[in-house]
Amino acid sequence: MTTPKTLGFTMPPEWAPHAAVWSAWPADEAHWEGYLERVREDFAGFLRVLSGFERVELIVRSEEAEVDARARLTGCDVGFHRRMHDDVWLRDCAPIFVTKAGEIAAVDWIFNGWGEKFKADLDNQLPEFIAGVAGVQRFVPNVVMEGGALEVNGAGVLLTTRQCLLEKHRNPQMTQSDLEQSLREYLGVQKILWLIDGMENDHTDGHIDTISRFTAENRIVTCICEDVTDPNHAILQRNLELLRGFTDLGGKPFEIVTLPLPANRLEIHGRRLPPTYANFYIGNGCVIVPTYDDPNDAHALEILRGVFPAHRVIGSSSRWLITGGGSFHCVTQQQPLV
Repeated sequence: MTTPKTLGFTMPPEWAPHAAVWSAWPADEAHWEGYLERVREDFAGFLRVLSGFERVELIVRSEEAEVDARARLTGCDVGFHRRMHDDVWLRDCAPIFVTKAGEIAAVDWIFNGWGEKFKADLDNQLPEFIAGVAGVQRFVPNVVMEGGALEVNGAGVLLTTRQCLLEKHRNPQMTQSDLEQSLREYLGVQKILWLIDGMENDHTDGHIDTISRFTAENRIVTCICEDVTDPNHAILQRNLELLRGFTDLGGKPFEIVTLPLPANRLEIHGRRLPPTYANFYIGNGCVIVPTYDDPNDAHALEILRGVFPAHRVIGSSSRWLITGGGSFHCVTQQQPLV
C-alpha cells in the first residue's frame, strides 16, 4: 500500500513556512443563532491582521457572502473561491497537508460532523476541491479524522485525546492501535501521546487545539483552570500531570508552559461556551490569539509572547466567533510552503 509515509511525506509543524492559509466565510444566520453580523466582524478583524503576514484563500458559499467578504477585506491579500460548504471550521474538514523536500500532498480524511452531530456532506467534499485548486496529490485514508484533534511537533511526535479519537461515532470499527497506525502512515509521525479529555461543553469531544499546543519541538503550552469549583479544573490538571510525564523520541521531557483560561464564564442561551487562548493560529511571523474582552486577555498574550519570541503575538477579538464553539485555529488550515 502506498501511503505518505512510504513516500517520505510528513506533516510539518504549524510554525513551518506557509504558502497560504485556507478559511471559509461565515454565511448562515441560523448557525450563529442570530449573531452573524458580529461573527463577521470578528472574522474580518482576524483575516485583516493575518493577511498582512500570509496569503488567505477564502471559500465563499454564495454571491452575498462573497460581496460581504470583499467589502470587509478590501486591500487585503485574499483569494476568493466560490464553493458551497456547510460551516467555517476548516481545521477539521479541509485536507491536512504533508511535505517532503520540494513536494507537497494532501491527506483527505473523512469529516462526519464531529461524530455525526451536524450536517457535513458539503464540508466533507472540501478536501478534494482544495487539493485541486492547490494542484497537489491527494491521499484518501477512509478514516474519520479532524485536524483540530491533532498537534505535531515536526520531530515525529503527535499529541491528541482519547475523548475525541476513540469516540464511538467516528471510527467504531477501529481500535486505538488501528488509529495510531493510520496516523503513522498518513502523517509520518512516529510517537502518539494521548491525553484523556477536553474542556466542558466542547462539541468536538475534546479537540487538542483548545487545550494543549506545541509551540516548538520540545515545548507544549497547556491550559489550566484556577477555579477549583469549575469542572475544567480537574480535567486540565490531569492533562498537566500527564504532559509532565511525556517524552520526545529521544526520551527527553517536554518543557510545559501553563496558560490560563478566560476568567469570565461565557454562555449563550444558558449553554456554557468553551473559550480558550490555546486556539491561537501560528502564521508566517505572527501568532494571532483569540481574546474575549476578559481580565485574563493581557496575561495570556504576555505568556505567549514569551514562548514565541520570533513572532509578533497579536490579540484579536473572538467574543462572538466563540458562539459557534471555536476560534481562530478552528477556522484555518495552513498550506505549507515547499
